[in-house]
Amino acid sequence: MASILVVDDEMGIRELLNEILTDEGHTVYAAESAIQARTVREQMRPDLVLLDIWMPDTDGITLLKEWSNSGQLTMPVVMMSGHATIDTAVEATRIGALNFLEKPIALQKLLKTVNKALESAPKQVQIEEAAVMPPSSRPAAEVKPIAAVVVPPSGEYISGIAKMYFDLPLREARDLFEKAYFEHQMQIMGGSMTRISEYTGLERTHLYRKLKALGVDATKSKGEVVPESAPVKQ
Repeated sequence: MASILVVDDEMGIRELLNEILTDEGHTVYAAESAIQARTVREQMRPDLVLLDIWMPDTDGITLLKEWSNSGQLTMPVVMMSGHATIDTAVEATRIGALNFLEKPIALQKLLKTVNKALESAPKQVQIEEAAVMPPSSRPAAEVKPIAAVVVPPSGEYISGIAKMYFDLPLREARDLFEKAYFEHQMQIMGGSMTRISEYTGLERTHLYRKLKALGVDATKSKGEVVPESAPVKQ
Protein backbone atom coordinates (compact mmCIF):
# COMPACT_ATOMS: atom_id res chain seq x y z
CA MET A 1 0.00 0.00 0.00
CA ALA A 2 1.11 3.60 0.46
CA SER A 3 3.22 5.62 2.88
CA ILE A 4 1.27 8.63 4.16
CA LEU A 5 2.59 11.56 6.20
CA VAL A 6 0.00 13.18 8.50
CA VAL A 7 0.99 16.67 9.66
CA ASP A 8 -1.30 18.10 12.35
CA ASP A 9 -0.69 19.70 15.75
CA GLU A 10 -3.82 18.05 17.23
CA MET A 11 -3.03 14.65 18.76
CA GLY A 12 -6.64 13.48 18.34
CA ILE A 13 -6.56 14.13 14.60
CA ARG A 14 -3.23 12.35 14.19
CA GLU A 15 -4.43 9.32 16.15
CA LEU A 16 -7.75 9.15 14.27
CA LEU A 17 -6.15 9.37 10.83
CA ASN A 18 -3.47 6.90 11.85
CA GLU A 19 -6.11 4.37 12.96
CA ILE A 20 -8.22 4.72 9.81
CA LEU A 21 -5.36 4.74 7.31
CA THR A 22 -3.44 1.93 9.02
CA ASP A 23 -6.68 -0.05 8.97
CA GLU A 24 -6.71 0.45 5.20
CA GLY A 25 -3.23 -1.06 4.94
CA HIS A 26 -1.19 2.13 4.64
CA THR A 27 1.98 3.01 6.55
CA VAL A 28 1.39 6.24 8.45
CA TYR A 29 4.03 8.72 9.62
CA ALA A 30 2.90 11.45 12.01
CA ALA A 31 4.32 14.95 12.54
CA GLU A 32 2.93 17.45 15.01
CA SER A 33 4.72 20.46 13.51
CA ALA A 34 6.31 21.77 10.34
CA ILE A 35 9.74 21.11 11.88
CA GLN A 36 9.00 17.39 12.23
CA ALA A 37 7.40 17.31 8.77
CA ARG A 38 10.56 18.80 7.22
CA THR A 39 12.67 16.13 8.91
CA VAL A 40 10.48 13.32 7.61
CA ARG A 41 10.47 14.78 4.09
CA GLU A 42 14.26 15.05 4.05
CA GLN A 43 14.56 11.39 4.98
CA MET A 44 11.95 10.00 2.58
CA ARG A 45 9.40 10.79 -0.11
CA PRO A 46 5.93 9.82 1.17
CA ASP A 47 3.30 8.77 -1.35
CA LEU A 48 0.88 11.32 0.10
CA VAL A 49 0.88 14.14 2.67
CA LEU A 50 -2.17 15.21 4.67
CA LEU A 51 -1.20 18.71 5.81
CA ASP A 52 -3.01 20.87 8.35
CA ILE A 53 -3.17 24.58 7.52
CA TRP A 54 -3.22 26.10 11.00
CA MET A 55 -0.22 25.07 13.11
CA PRO A 56 1.52 27.06 15.88
CA ASP A 57 5.07 27.37 14.54
CA THR A 58 4.80 27.33 10.75
CA ASP A 59 1.43 27.08 9.00
CA GLY A 60 0.73 24.51 6.31
CA ILE A 61 0.61 27.04 3.46
CA THR A 62 4.13 28.26 4.31
CA LEU A 63 5.43 24.68 4.49
CA LEU A 64 3.76 23.90 1.17
CA LYS A 65 5.53 26.91 -0.39
CA GLU A 66 8.86 25.76 1.04
CA TRP A 67 8.51 22.31 -0.50
CA SER A 68 7.42 23.82 -3.81
CA ASN A 69 10.34 26.28 -3.94
CA SER A 70 12.92 23.66 -2.93
CA GLY A 71 11.71 21.02 -5.41
CA GLN A 72 10.47 18.73 -2.64
CA LEU A 73 6.82 18.95 -3.67
CA THR A 74 7.06 15.71 -5.64
CA MET A 75 4.13 13.97 -3.91
CA PRO A 76 0.42 14.82 -3.75
CA VAL A 77 -0.55 17.03 -0.80
CA VAL A 78 -4.07 17.31 0.62
CA MET A 79 -4.65 20.28 2.92
CA MET A 80 -6.82 20.02 6.05
CA SER A 81 -8.52 22.72 8.11
CA GLY A 82 -11.64 23.50 10.07
CA HIS A 83 -11.36 27.28 9.72
CA ALA A 84 -9.90 27.91 6.27
CA THR A 85 -11.56 30.33 3.87
CA ILE A 86 -12.15 29.76 0.17
CA ASP A 87 -9.24 32.10 -0.58
CA THR A 88 -6.92 29.94 1.52
CA ALA A 89 -8.03 26.77 -0.29
CA VAL A 90 -7.54 28.46 -3.67
CA GLU A 91 -4.06 29.65 -2.67
CA ALA A 92 -3.08 26.15 -1.53
CA THR A 93 -4.28 24.70 -4.83
CA ARG A 94 -2.33 27.35 -6.76
CA ILE A 95 0.86 26.45 -4.89
CA GLY A 96 0.44 22.78 -5.65
CA ALA A 97 -2.01 21.15 -3.22
CA LEU A 98 -4.10 18.46 -4.85
CA ASN A 99 -7.22 18.73 -2.71
CA PHE A 100 -8.72 20.08 0.52
CA LEU A 101 -10.40 18.32 3.44
CA GLU A 102 -12.62 20.24 5.83
CA LYS A 103 -12.66 19.29 9.52
CA PRO A 104 -14.32 17.43 11.07
CA ILE A 105 -13.27 14.93 8.44
CA ALA A 106 -15.92 12.43 7.35
CA LEU A 107 -14.71 8.84 6.94
CA GLN A 108 -16.00 8.30 3.41
CA LYS A 109 -14.73 11.70 2.27
CA LEU A 110 -11.28 10.91 3.70
CA LEU A 111 -11.03 7.49 2.04
CA LYS A 112 -12.29 8.80 -1.29
CA THR A 113 -9.85 11.73 -1.26
CA VAL A 114 -6.89 9.55 -0.24
CA ASN A 115 -7.63 6.93 -2.91
CA LYS A 116 -8.01 9.58 -5.60
CA ALA A 117 -4.76 11.26 -4.58
CA LEU A 118 -2.85 7.97 -4.57
CA GLU A 119 -4.24 7.03 -7.98
CA SER A 120 -2.76 10.22 -9.41
CA ALA A 121 0.68 9.69 -7.84
CA PRO A 122 2.04 6.34 -9.14
CA LYS A 123 1.66 7.29 -12.80
CA GLN A 124 4.00 10.24 -12.36
CA VAL A 125 6.55 8.14 -10.47
CA GLN A 126 6.50 5.40 -13.11
CA ILE A 127 7.05 7.93 -15.89
CA GLU A 128 10.01 9.49 -14.05
CA GLU A 129 11.60 6.07 -13.44
CA ALA A 130 11.09 5.00 -17.06
CA ALA A 131 12.71 8.22 -18.28
CA VAL A 132 15.96 7.61 -16.40
CA MET A 133 16.13 3.83 -16.84
CA PRO A 134 18.06 2.59 -19.93
CA PRO A 135 15.93 0.42 -22.25
CA SER A 136 18.27 -2.55 -21.80
CA SER A 137 17.78 -2.51 -18.01
CA ARG A 138 13.99 -2.23 -18.01
CA PRO A 139 12.45 -5.46 -16.78
CA ALA A 140 10.18 -7.38 -19.09
CA ALA A 141 6.53 -7.39 -18.15
CA GLU A 142 5.70 -10.29 -15.90
CA VAL A 143 2.68 -12.30 -16.93
CA LYS A 144 1.06 -14.11 -14.08
CA PRO A 145 -1.27 -17.03 -14.78
CA ILE A 146 -4.87 -16.62 -13.75
CA ALA A 147 -5.99 -19.35 -11.42
CA ALA A 148 -9.07 -21.21 -12.54
CA VAL A 149 -12.05 -21.13 -10.22
CA VAL A 150 -14.03 -24.35 -10.14
CA VAL A 151 -17.67 -23.90 -9.14
CA PRO A 152 -19.40 -27.13 -8.17
CA PRO A 153 -22.93 -27.91 -9.36
CA SER A 154 -25.56 -26.46 -7.05
CA GLY A 155 -26.58 -29.90 -5.80
CA GLU A 156 -23.06 -30.75 -4.73
CA TYR A 157 -22.66 -27.33 -3.11
CA ILE A 158 -25.86 -27.73 -1.07
CA SER A 159 -24.84 -31.26 -0.14
CA GLY A 160 -21.48 -29.98 1.13
CA ILE A 161 -23.18 -27.27 3.17
CA ALA A 162 -25.51 -29.91 4.64
CA LYS A 163 -22.59 -32.07 5.71
CA MET A 164 -20.85 -29.07 7.25
CA TYR A 165 -23.75 -27.40 9.06
CA PHE A 166 -27.12 -29.16 8.90
CA ASP A 167 -26.19 -32.11 11.11
CA LEU A 168 -24.89 -29.88 13.91
CA PRO A 169 -26.77 -28.21 16.78
CA LEU A 170 -27.99 -24.75 15.80
CA ARG A 171 -25.48 -22.80 17.90
CA GLU A 172 -22.48 -24.80 16.65
CA ALA A 173 -23.64 -24.51 13.05
CA ARG A 174 -24.19 -20.76 13.44
CA ASP A 175 -20.75 -20.23 15.00
CA LEU A 176 -19.05 -22.24 12.26
CA PHE A 177 -20.87 -20.31 9.58
CA GLU A 178 -20.10 -16.92 11.16
CA LYS A 179 -16.41 -17.84 11.53
CA ALA A 180 -16.21 -18.89 7.87
CA TYR A 181 -18.13 -15.75 6.86
CA PHE A 182 -15.83 -13.32 8.69
CA GLU A 183 -12.66 -15.14 7.57
CA HIS A 184 -13.94 -14.81 4.00
CA GLN A 185 -14.70 -11.11 4.45
CA MET A 186 -11.24 -10.49 5.94
CA GLN A 187 -9.64 -12.21 2.97
CA ILE A 188 -11.51 -10.36 0.22
CA MET A 189 -11.28 -6.99 2.03
CA GLY A 190 -7.61 -7.32 2.87
CA GLY A 191 -8.24 -7.46 6.60
CA SER A 192 -9.68 -3.92 6.69
CA MET A 193 -11.72 -3.63 9.88
CA THR A 194 -13.20 -0.35 8.61
CA ARG A 195 -14.61 -1.96 5.46
CA ILE A 196 -15.83 -5.06 7.26
CA SER A 197 -17.51 -2.91 9.91
CA GLU A 198 -19.30 -0.85 7.26
CA TYR A 199 -20.25 -3.91 5.17
CA THR A 200 -21.64 -5.94 8.08
CA GLY A 201 -23.16 -3.00 9.93
CA LEU A 202 -21.33 -3.91 13.14
CA GLU A 203 -19.72 -1.24 15.31
CA ARG A 204 -15.94 -1.78 15.43
CA THR A 205 -15.72 -2.71 19.14
CA HIS A 206 -18.58 -5.19 18.73
CA LEU A 207 -16.90 -6.56 15.58
CA TYR A 208 -13.59 -7.15 17.40
CA ARG A 209 -15.47 -8.81 20.28
CA LYS A 210 -17.34 -11.12 17.89
CA LEU A 211 -14.14 -12.08 16.02
CA LYS A 212 -12.45 -12.88 19.34
CA ALA A 213 -15.39 -15.03 20.41
CA LEU A 214 -15.31 -16.93 17.10
CA GLY A 215 -11.55 -17.46 17.27
CA VAL A 216 -10.82 -15.31 14.21
CA ASP A 217 -7.43 -13.59 14.43
CA ALA A 218 -8.13 -9.92 13.61
CA THR A 219 -4.42 -9.04 13.76
CA LYS A 220 -3.29 -11.51 11.12
CA SER A 221 -3.65 -9.29 8.05
CA LYS A 222 -2.44 -5.91 9.21
CA GLY A 223 -0.73 -6.38 12.53
CA GLU A 224 -3.41 -4.17 14.07
CA VAL A 225 -3.63 -3.48 17.77
CA VAL A 226 -6.94 -4.93 18.83
CA PRO A 227 -8.67 -2.67 21.36
CA GLU A 228 -9.40 -4.14 24.75
CA SER A 229 -13.04 -4.87 25.35
CA ALA A 230 -15.27 -6.38 27.97
CA PRO A 231 -14.83 -10.15 28.54
CA VAL A 232 -16.74 -12.26 26.06
CA LYS A 233 -19.48 -14.44 27.47
CA GLN A 234 -19.04 -18.07 26.62
